[in-house]
Amino acid sequence: MARIAGVNIPTQKRVEIGLRAIYGIGPTKAKEICKKLNIPHERRVHQLTDDEVLKIRETIDHEYKVEGDLRRDVSMNIKRLMDLGTYRGLRHRKGLPVRGQRTHTNARTRKGKAVPIAGKKM
Repeated sequence: MARIAGVNIPTQKRVEIGLRAIYGIGPTKAKEICKKLNIPHERRVHQLTDDEVLKIRETIDHEYKVEGDLRRDVSMNIKRLMDLGTYRGLRHRKGLPVRGQRTHTNARTRKGKAVPIAGKKM
């Protein structure tokens, strides 16, 4: 079992796909890492040698911001917007969509379950 950046990588998947289990590494960065370390794209995680796992771990630690550090940065950016009182910060504070989506209908994921208003007629 390969453990990289505090995450257990799925052993039966290809390395390129398995690296995506790490928060902050998507398809592009996973391909970039494999290309940089000359790991063939058909190689599975359980076929990696200890040396290759160590190289992947070092590359991710030195060159990419992932997991806890990235989550902390994102939450600090959101907190900064809320403290400044920007429009986006107010939307975050109220739990509404931030990027201009409509809220008259839809937006249930962000707003939560619909609450009926007593006496309201359509």
